[in-house]
Amino acid sequence: MRSNIWQRWTASRTPRSEVDDSQSWGPELPEQIVNYDGSIAVTPQELIYPENVEQIQAVLRDTSRYPSPVRAMGSYHSLTPCASSDGTMINMSHMARILDIDVANSTLTAQAGLQIIDASKALRAENLQFMTNIEIGNMTLGSAACCHSKDALDGIEFGQFNSYLTKMKWVTATGDLAEASVSESPELLHRMRSSHGLCGIVYEVTFRIKPIEVLHFTYLPRRVEELTQEEVDKIIDSSEGLICWTIGKTAVFQSRHRIVQAGILSSLQAAARQHLWNYEAAHAGRLLDSFTSDKHLRDAAEQGLVDVEKFLYSTLGLLGGITLLAPDKTIDYRRTPDSAKYAFTFWAFPRSQWLSTLRAYLDFADRHFKSTGFRCNMPLGAYYIRQDQNSLLSYTHEGEIFSIDPIHARTDNAAWDGFLREFNEFAYQHGGSPLLNQSPFIERKHVEAAYGNRWHEFSEWVRDMDPGGRMLNPFFACLLSGQAEEELG
Repeated sequence: MRSNIWQRWTASRTPRSEVDDSQSWGPELPEQIVNYDGSIAVTPQELIYPENVEQIQAVLRDTSRYPSPVRAMGSYHSLTPCASSDGTMINMSHMARILDIDVANSTLTAQAGLQIIDASKALRAENLQFMTNIEIGNMTLGSAACCHSKDALDGIEFGQFNSYLTKMKWVTATGDLAEASVSESPELLHRMRSSHGLCGIVYEVTFRIKPIEVLHFTYLPRRVEELTQEEVDKIIDSSEGLICWTIGKTAVFQSRHRIVQAGILSSLQAAARQHLWNYEAAHAGRLLDSFTSDKHLRDAAEQGLVDVEKFLYSTLGLLGGITLLAPDKTIDYRRTPDSAKYAFTFWAFPRSQWLSTLRAYLDFADRHFKSTGFRCNMPLGAYYIRQDQNSLLSYTHEGEIFSIDPIHARTDNAAWDGFLREFNEFAYQHGGSPLLNQSPFIERKHVEAAYGNRWHEFSEWVRDMDPGGRMLNPFFACLLSGQAEEELG
């Protein structure tokens, strides 16, 4: 049995260009493209909005009209310039149709430009959901298929979205059609899940889905200085999913548990949570940085904000937590005002060393504040994610991880960038693994140390798939090992 809801839904929201259809897919006049948090801006020579696969093929084949590098972009939510190009950028937003919801085989097939939040709405109408529902709903399915992602509260089996990819179709760097699937070419799919658009433009994907689940989140505050590794292990092992929020020197463990039925307040709790992340979470920190210049007043205000946040989490713990449907975890940031946007970085650390690394990070953050006056103005995040070997560059390939994710509402770009660079060195020295699209300012030494032989294998494979460097932008050229390293020299 196949669902027909996707036909009604896509007909009502398929994006269209405002210009004549015969020209709608072609190049736009040069314009600056800015990512979600405003940290990356690029002006490509050609900006293309294809509406079918043949138009993507035409772009990749015409190297004189459409200069290299050619990079596909989704919502441009990435915090690194992984999708950026001063040559040609292909905006996939006009290829955003759901092609099939196969209820019998529990799969969804869609064009690559469809955002997760929109696909989730269509699935929800059928009482279905993705296997994991990541927080950033504006990631496109094409990006989710071939790039790094993370989820801790829904990743009972795996916390990376592309681990549930069963089939992918793409246009190669030379304009040919290719595909891979778990049934016919699992080794190729294993690599393509980490390809980050370096082997061509993904245009169609198929993901596993399942019936909607009801989740209950509980909150356990603990002083970091009182925690033991044994207690952390016990918290992890007793949770289906886990995030830790560190506020000041207090760690709040948010644990996920499945329940049978949502309560009458679940929709209200979901709406409040989404509003918090969409509009309120970054406001307090940004106001604090923008209008409190006196050091003593700022210190007092910071402590007051920490006390309020700790009180809120403690209250949630005393009230027994919150309940919501799993798809309600996903946030739509398309209407978030600039004043409510925040930035972050993500580094993964082995589970067994997370507590010692967390304590070392808190000391590092204190030292950085004393020397520079900069401190992140939002709670520190940490995702627990299970081992996963479904992609070549899985950051949990070698085992379970617990991340450290500084989050900040930017007011002083130079100060935040300086912190990120110093944090990268801290994370590198402590054996962390960065994400290619969510860890700003990463360097070749970082990825080589984190991914080892797999990074060298990846670099070699990318050169084999695209020997002419049609898809290779400066960001990845600086990261790839081996021959790519010699070309830059």
